[in-house]
Amino acid sequence: MEEKPIRIAHIIGKWVGGGVESVVMNYYRYIDKNKIQFDFICDSDSTNIPYEEIERLGGKVILVPPYQHIFKYNRELSKIFKENNYKIVHSHINTLSIFPLRIAKKCGIPVRIAHSHSTTNKKEWKKNLIKQLLRPFSKIYATDYFACSELAGRWLFGNKEFDKGNVYILNNAIDIEKFKYDENIRKEVRKELNITDDTLVIGHIGRFVPQKNHTFLIDIFNEVHKERTNSLLLLVGQGPLQEMIKEKVKKLGLDNSVIFLGQRKDANRLYQAMDVFVLPSLYEGLGMVLIEAQYSNLPCVASSEVPEIAKINKNIEFIDLKSQTNKWLKIIKKLICDTKLSRSECIIKNNCYDIRKEIKKIEKFYLKNGAKYD
Repeated sequence: MEEKPIRIAHIIGKWVGGGVESVVMNYYRYIDKNKIQFDFICDSDSTNIPYEEIERLGGKVILVPPYQHIFKYNRELSKIFKENNYKIVHSHINTLSIFPLRIAKKCGIPVRIAHSHSTTNKKEWKKNLIKQLLRPFSKIYATDYFACSELAGRWLFGNKEFDKGNVYILNNAIDIEKFKYDENIRKEVRKELNITDDTLVIGHIGRFVPQKNHTFLIDIFNEVHKERTNSLLLLVGQGPLQEMIKEKVKKLGLDNSVIFLGQRKDANRLYQAMDVFVLPSLYEGLGMVLIEAQYSNLPCVASSEVPEIAKINKNIEFIDLKSQTNKWLKIIKKLICDTKLSRSECIIKNNCYDIRKEIKKIEKFYLKNGAKYD
């Protein structure tokens, strides 16, 4: 008799098409689904859940009330855990993982993973307050600690746990073949977007939330545009601050030079059309879009709040957020001028983000730990 695949409950929280969801879906697409299947437990007010793809691959989407409705959330989650008899719960909601993992422990689920995907920043003090209050409790109900980087691991689980080797680093892997530079795709995308060959295109991919620092990004682009009027800013993503950013663009008279592309599923193609990628984030656990941009051999400029481990290409500079916009302009110009290698040449230092290699690690973990409790 053929064995059924082990089902893993992935706690996603609010699915809004962000980086965490993208990472989990990347792993799901490449994992051996004859042995392992995913159930995605998401908040009922989620948007952009790829129901069709998940169901086609054999997975399930299960909606629960948001954690803010804590009693309903606990009741519904408890019911789901008991009905499905999971052996492993993998939570991706950082400090908030305390809530689902507490219920998982109460329901007798033996393997409970808390996964750190991010850090924090002083500017988001209200959000930080909740994070800082919950952070000391992040380990209470977890049996295993995962993180996308050393920085994210130390932030959530502490230096002591990290130095003892108790934090498992799982790289946010991608299909690197999809992101390789292709001159034909560049021409194709630029034609679709009505961008001429001689236009300088600054690119950014990220949700319109404080963390991504779009306000400062517009200031940087404004500086670029003053010097080079034949330039465009491509903004990919959506989020609560989008209208505010559109207003700022309008006030600066940049309406015709900033393109809001919304949520897209073809980021790998869009990178090809860009000339420079800019990521002025207030904080990042890793900065997955920066990894993708580098695999597309794009020159990149990022804030120093992005972990330097994200550097896999020599055409990248990290700048302190306290620096003025003219410094960002200077670095952008330097990178464009210094890019002597053709974008079609491979200049990646390592392939630690190759999904085909990384998927074997998580498969091994799930199968080994799930089998203990069969």
